[in-house]
Amino acid sequence: MTGIREIVKNALEDGSGVLKLKPAWVARDFLPPGRRLGLTEKEYNVGDRGFICERWLASVTRADNAVGPKDEGLSYLNVTSGEELNLRDAVAAAGELIMGTQYAKTHSGLGRLAKIYDFGARIPYHIHQMEKDAKLVGANSKDEAYYFPEDVDTGPHPETFFGVHPYIVDEKKYDILLPYLVEWKDDMILQHSRAYLNVPGEGFFLPSGVLHAPGTALTIELQEDSDVFSMLQALNAGKIISKELLFKDVCKEDRERKGEKAILDQLDWPINGDPYFYENHHLPNVLVEESRQDGGVEHWVYYNTTKFSGKRLVVKPGASFTFTEKGVFNILVWRGKGTFDGHKIEGQNFECDELLISHDRAVKPITVKNYGQKDLIIIKFFGPDINLDAPKIKLYRK
Repeated sequence: MTGIREIVKNALEDGSGVLKLKPAWVARDFLPPGRRLGLTEKEYNVGDRGFICERWLASVTRADNAVGPKDEGLSYLNVTSGEELNLRDAVAAAGELIMGTQYAKTHSGLGRLAKIYDFGARIPYHIHQMEKDAKLVGANSKDEAYYFPEDVDTGPHPETFFGVHPYIVDEKKYDILLPYLVEWKDDMILQHSRAYLNVPGEGFFLPSGVLHAPGTALTIELQEDSDVFSMLQALNAGKIISKELLFKDVCKEDRERKGEKAILDQLDWPINGDPYFYENHHLPNVLVEESRQDGGVEHWVYYNTTKFSGKRLVVKPGASFTFTEKGVFNILVWRGKGTFDGHKIEGQNFECDELLISHDRAVKPITVKNYGQKDLIIIKFFGPDINLDAPKIKLYRK
């Protein structure tokens, strides 16, 4: 740990409080890729691992895949000295240097996972376990939020199924889903859900325990630090997926005692049956009022929780934008080119499109300059308890 700490310290000094990161590519074997991540055609196919369908950002989370390298999903520092050091080990060895002394005292890590996911078919209907159930398998819950970029093809099925029809909960017909789990033969379970369009420039907030089948719009997601899930849809993209994915994060005792019904007991039924699900979970952009400047504009794109938050910054061509933040964060340079606190940045250039900004640097003024002919677009990702003033969705009830 002493050696790792020294590498992190030197990297932070060299970068004036900013760490450069390498892309972390993640494969999935149950869906085809959307091929919108900027890789070459050959790079998407990774054999028995499936296809590269996701890029994880400033990740300290390992992808929980049955086949793949032990460090799949973990981000690595891009340091000039050439050492191979992943961000999880860096945070463990030098947490206070990265997260700030006070934050590190109350948080064991960065506590969030940002990713881009890119599928050519809709993701199967599934849940992420709530805290009470995730703990039974030694994992975290997985609340998450989506942002759909505006300048990318949305794919063949740009609509996401959420929850169940309200009458199922009103009339307590919870077992209506059980035969689909037992028989495990088709995708007809989706008839009991409702779909909503993936509107570019907008998104959704999704708590754990809620059924969902995300559409094919390229999605930049921010979530809790976890990879737990249970798939409830047998047939997807023309093939039957392994039923083991239904029980992936169900403890052995519950599986043996309850069988397929164990999954239904993990659902947050009131939210699944909310008749105003859209109104209570839709995330339109919200202007960051205090950030108003001539050079650009910032909007909240991830909010409604203290577990994570995020903003989209747009800087005009030839202009600059200066800001401070409340704590450690990472960025993805989505489009355009320029400098971030003096560091060269360029969207879709994997050598300089991903940075982690330490707490001590984040709380001081940072200037972003756009040297390109088009808007410079940057997504900022924050972990738990940093932006306690982030907006909340005003619950709609009739």
